Amino acid sequence: MSDIVNRVAQSQLKTIDLEDYYPNGERVILDIKQWLYEGLVLREKEFRAAIAAYDWSQFQDKYVAVDCTADAIIPGWAYMLIATKLQPYAKKVAQGNLEVLETSIYQTIIENLDVSGYEGKPVIIKGCSHKPVPQNAYLWITSRLMPVAKSVMYGEACSSVPLYKK
Repeated sequence: MSDIVNRVAQSQLKTIDLEDYYPNGERVILDIKQWLYEGLVLREKEFRAAIAAYDWSQFQDKYVAVDCTADAIIPGWAYMLIATKLQPYAKKVAQGNLEVLETSIYQTIIENLDVSGYEGKPVIIKGCSHKPVPQNAYLWITSRLMPVAKSVMYGEACSSVPLYKK
């Protein structure tokens, strides 16, 4: 009787699970509708006054999506002004809904990820996650790994889908 050998554990195969990079922290939406005249019109003077009087410290260490749920035309500078108030407190600010925020968070993470440990190795990008990993993150990590990895696959070691091979 021969011993059972785990060939996956002995191989150079590296697995990357994007869920491992999910940063902890509360995600919140800041709806600027509350500062619009009758919920529809942005009046600059009143808007600036409301922004100046608002307690921004409640966003300390949070990820903030700035959005407007009203059917109103909001000038770009309004979002920019809000970002200047959030900057000292929030971990990250994005314009849009929570999905846009999560995508922005992951884009930053993947752009700054050290992929040198995957140099010349076959890599599997794990696909199932319990945390909200945006679909774009899988595209970005694939693009980041292609220049360094020997091959890139998706799934699990037992059932992977080949995506790229040098």
